[in-house]
Amino acid sequence: MAEAVVKAHIESYRYPGGRELALAAINVTIRQGEFVLIAGPSGGGKSTLCRCLCGLIPHFYGGDLIGTIEVFGQDTLATHPHDLVPHLGVVFQNPQDQLLAVTVQDDVAFGPQQLSLQRAEIQQRVEEALTAVGIANLRDRSVFDLSSGQQQRVALAGALALQPDLLILDEPTSQIDPKGAAAFLDSVARLHKQCQTTIIMVEHRLAHVLPVADRLIVIANGRIAWDGEPRQGLAEVSLADLGLAIPPVVQLALDLRKGGILLDPLPLTVDEVAAALDRVWGSHVARR
Repeated sequence: MAEAVVKAHIESYRYPGGRELALAAINVTIRQGEFVLIAGPSGGGKSTLCRCLCGLIPHFYGGDLIGTIEVFGQDTLATHPHDLVPHLGVVFQNPQDQLLAVTVQDDVAFGPQQLSLQRAEIQQRVEEALTAVGIANLRDRSVFDLSSGQQQRVALAGALALQPDLLILDEPTSQIDPKGAAAFLDSVARLHKQCQTTIIMVEHRLAHVLPVADRLIVIANGRIAWDGEPRQGLAEVSLADLGLAIPPVVQLALDLRKGGILLDPLPLTVDEVAAALDRVWGSHVARR
């Protein structure tokens, strides 16, 4: 079994001045190489959990946190977020909040420079990160002349240049158009496949991420409503009741199930639906 990189046992967390608990009874262990998709309704606790895992809670946001959180064996309550940088990369919703230099290559180089690496290694990391997310051609452009989608990929490249063991992405496509979002998510999926980086992603565009996620965690009202294999979760948890948009392909398969046509395993892509229907219809013709 792969090594655990995150162990979170959160009895409760309340933001400063908050009347309601933001998180309660959260018990999560995430292992090396997993791609974990976190979904749930707005305000349900997804971003709060990410802030806990990267140490921003309680060090930046404050509040009352009861429990323990370990990231690569380090207690995040006792460890400053800066000390987690060698292991952890984070990309938030608004890329402009994370852009720190004028040109693309300077921005991507900023993180490795803070690690006091040699110039040659910094340059190599920058080139590898730019190539990994498909923006090597933008290296000399001003970050302020880029689209939101391109800026978000710069932020991702900056996180990758740190060569993190764990990458946390908190709704990174929320301010990107569908085409840019698809390109960004393709970059993340390629990264996971090629490098086996552990990824925790909060995302509302479920159709793009579900096919590549190893695990689905659904959070609602600050609590975990599901934690397990994505296909099983989609079949057993009513995402619509939680205010989530079900991917059309998944909704089609669920509707067919209600009509007595079982597509198993539950398809997540158009190609999987086509293959499943071929199996069902082929079996039906053979019986006749």
